Amino acid sequence: MLPKHTLAALLVASLSAGCAVGPDYVRPPVALPEQFQERTLREQPLEKVPPNLAHWWSSFGDPQLTQFVSLALQQNLDLAQAAARVAQARAGLGAADAALLPSAAVSGQAARAYQSTQTPLGQVLSSTPGFDRYGSAYEANLGASWELDVFGGLRRGREADTAEYQSSEAGAVATRLAVAAQTADIYITVRGLQARRDVARQQVQTQQDLLSKIRLLHGKGLAAELQVRQAEGALSQAQAVIPMLDASLDTAMNAMDVILGTLPGTHRAELIAPGHIPSTPQGIATGSPSDLLRRRPDLIVAERRLAASNARIGAAISEYYPKLSLSGLVGSATSVSSGNLFSGGASQAAGVLGLRWRLFDFARINAQIEQAKGQEAEMLAAYRLAAFKATEDVENALSALDRRQEEVAVLTGGVDSLGRARAASFSAYQKGVVSLIEVLHADEALLRATEARVQAQTESARSAVAIFKALGGGWEANLHTTTHPTDEAPNYSSVKIRS
Repeated sequence: MLPKHTLAALLVASLSAGCAVGPDYVRPPVALPEQFQERTLREQPLEKVPPNLAHWWSSFGDPQLTQFVSLALQQNLDLAQAAARVAQARAGLGAADAALLPSAAVSGQAARAYQSTQTPLGQVLSSTPGFDRYGSAYEANLGASWELDVFGGLRRGREADTAEYQSSEAGAVATRLAVAAQTADIYITVRGLQARRDVARQQVQTQQDLLSKIRLLHGKGLAAELQVRQAEGALSQAQAVIPMLDASLDTAMNAMDVILGTLPGTHRAELIAPGHIPSTPQGIATGSPSDLLRRRPDLIVAERRLAASNARIGAAISEYYPKLSLSGLVGSATSVSSGNLFSGGASQAAGVLGLRWRLFDFARINAQIEQAKGQEAEMLAAYRLAAFKATEDVENALSALDRRQEEVAVLTGGVDSLGRARAASFSAYQKGVVSLIEVLHADEALLRATEARVQAQTESARSAVAIFKALGGGWEANLHTTTHPTDEAPNYSSVKIRS
């Protein structure tokens, strides 16, 4: 048995060790500008406060869009998979927690043996006075063991598992963000295709009216056959657009059903109902690029993986030092069946101080440390690259939105002008100044401009969705301090992911 003062000293050393071998993690700085370049070029004021993006889809002012996004966040199967991955990571963290605690086990056995007198051993024992050919043995023990984490190897392992668990949570949040953005994008695409199909049908009707008028004039000898054939070709082109739009519309509706976690066709009736292209939100607050480091879940995934790789360096370094463990056993054992298994004479106890030291294996430990450092360097580069790419995503989305809005403004002016031209041609037709053909041509030009504006409005709304996604909107980024005061990570308690 260990002396009491030695055992107490070991316990105090294990429990009071405030530091562990290896580097303590500090989130590395990433050089990011104070403001997005696109906003600087537009001479817009610097936004000091991060935007509230928790429910960005409601800013489009479309109740059905909000309904579909909410439904997707409840039923989407990618989110179900993400929740399962979080559960797996949580179980791994539980195992790391358990490694820091003592383990105990209860064991017991009962045996009965028969000794033949024909065997050599039986022949010897049979000559012994009081020899019993039947023997019984009973044993019951309670054993416990505890690895003393004197140098912090187990604690570093727990830090790594904690960071990996937080990474899995952030990954689930990233999936949530992607699902919300994709749902909104599909919905906007559906409404845009429906609007384009309506315009295409009007174009077909206009071309049919034009062809009828030209055929009438051709029958009277006032129009050449070339004009008839040209009108027929233009009608065919207009008619061919509709099946293509219908096919794209069917694909988008099926995609909506799947992202909602349902079979294709489930929500078709709701989508077929008339609806407008959601209006693009105005004055989207972007915050600063540094806000992305705490808002974008993919950046949080990269940062938490970096923290895990840093902790694994300490776990590898701890292999330089000896591993100490305490184990003990208390129980009873007897070889008779007289019912005195738990009597004082049958009791047994043992205490062991274990030592394991890879004293002649330092070359292998060195290789493991270098490998851990290499992994940390890789994760650091991945984190910084992810931050740069996140900034690029926002810059590209802002540029696309600004250009699309400019395009919508220009096309709106063109539609207004062509609308006035069409009204003027119709007024002239009523006065007999121009023919109906001139009116139909004005209609055709107006419809082409209208279709271009519809496409620009659709892409503008989709660009707004891309901005919200690039900014990391769709969840509450509440922060709390984790392992170290300088190691900040988001609190995901407010994020509801279906399990």
